[in-house]
Amino acid sequence: MARPYYFAYGSNLHPLRLRLRTPSARLFGRAQLRGHRLRFHKRGRDGSAKCDAWRTGRSEDVVHGVVYRVARRDRLDLDRAEDLGRGYDRVRRWVSVNGRTRAVFTYVARPEAIVDDLMPFDWYLGYVLRGARHQGLPGAYVSGLDRVESLRDEDGGRRRRNRRVMLRSRPFRRR
Repeated sequence: MARPYYFAYGSNLHPLRLRLRTPSARLFGRAQLRGHRLRFHKRGRDGSAKCDAWRTGRSEDVVHGVVYRVARRDRLDLDRAEDLGRGYDRVRRWVSVNGRTRAVFTYVARPEAIVDDLMPFDWYLGYVLRGARHQGLPGAYVSGLDRVESLRDEDGGRRRRNRRVMLRSRPFRRR
């Protein structure tokens, strides 16, 4: 059975973060999701802001990310990590990847999980930034991410655990 294509645009851009959630993930290529804008307005379980590919319908708005092939058995683990049905919905979208349009699944914030006055924790933004750089996303896009304000996570254990993962990375094999 074919592996589904998953579009990652937030903390799952970071290779080790995604590998810990879905060991079968294999990088397919960089991609663009048109008609959407990256926003940090989804309330996470920890109360901080997480990424959302917010649908604007405007063709000039683009969320950059990467597409992975993921084994179906791992998709359930990814659903749990993404708080499916409570924080995010899994949706089908069309992205441009390697010069072609491809159907993918991704996660978008549920309306009741959107809060506009939140900020991400510094370690979460670090996952997004390091992942974007590692994946070779456009410089202007990465510069925009670098201007996002963040908060220091006061939970020292959570901060240390995430920083240990964030500061490491392993390259993905292409499939």
